[in-house]
Amino acid sequence: MPADFQAELVACFGHPVRENPTGAMQEAAFREAGLNWRYLTVEVPPERLREAVQGARAFGMRGFNLTIPHKVAVMEHLDEVAPDAALIGAVNTVRREGERLIGENTDGKGFLHGVRADAGVDPRRRRVVVLGAGGAARAIVTELALAGASDVLVVNRSVERGEAMVRDLSAKTGRPIRFAAWRGVYEVVGDIDLLVNATSIGLFPDVEAVPPVELARARAGMLVCDVVFNPPETRLLAAARGRGLPVLDGLSMLVYQGAIGFKLWTGLEAPVDVMKRALREAMGLG
Repeated sequence: MPADFQAELVACFGHPVRENPTGAMQEAAFREAGLNWRYLTVEVPPERLREAVQGARAFGMRGFNLTIPHKVAVMEHLDEVAPDAALIGAVNTVRREGERLIGENTDGKGFLHGVRADAGVDPRRRRVVVLGAGGAARAIVTELALAGASDVLVVNRSVERGEAMVRDLSAKTGRPIRFAAWRGVYEVVGDIDLLVNATSIGLFPDVEAVPPVELARARAGMLVCDVVFNPPETRLLAAARGRGLPVLDGLSMLVYQGAIGFKLWTGLEAPVDVMKRALREAMGLG
């Protein structure tokens, strides 16, 4: 029987994207599963997103991920958006079904799984503050609300964008979601159980940047989460550790959302331990 040298392709489209280690994680999973698949990390500026999606169609790609700033904008270029992704209003994973490209969202589910499995925290009946109103924030806020968080407060610099997101997600989930404008330094007070940085502040190469938040009055035991994964130890998490607060880094969400994406693309269960190990090695964590 002749050998088959054609690899199946998936990718990540983003701007910037060179800081994203997803390829190392997914290709390790493909090797473990014995799949001849390749993961491409592709820089796509916003004005070229339509062409990038057309290219994915032309190449017969099995799917692709979206990162900053494409998670909302990509939706208009797809054939279908899954109901949960439509509820969130953002897509981070696209799968191909025949000739159709279908948008999914694995961000929020991956984040929640990490909070439960890696931090041992159940968001039910918890008071949460989420910083940001982008695609990752939309997914996280939606999943936290649906998981039964007692109060979700979105804090964002753009009042128009933040209020619009909160109105939309409150109506869709039927859960209590509030908004506060981010003016100067945001002080986290003692009744908050979970703080999530869902902005890109601190992402490589701006590794010295830190969200302007004050943790001095945070309650003991408040979990501080950062969706930034490069570097894993952001300035925000370092500040939280310095105050004795538990933390959850962005690698947790990256692994678990990637595992869900792996199954959507391949139909196979993801080798999560292999993905974790590959991701840590790619980030120089051993």
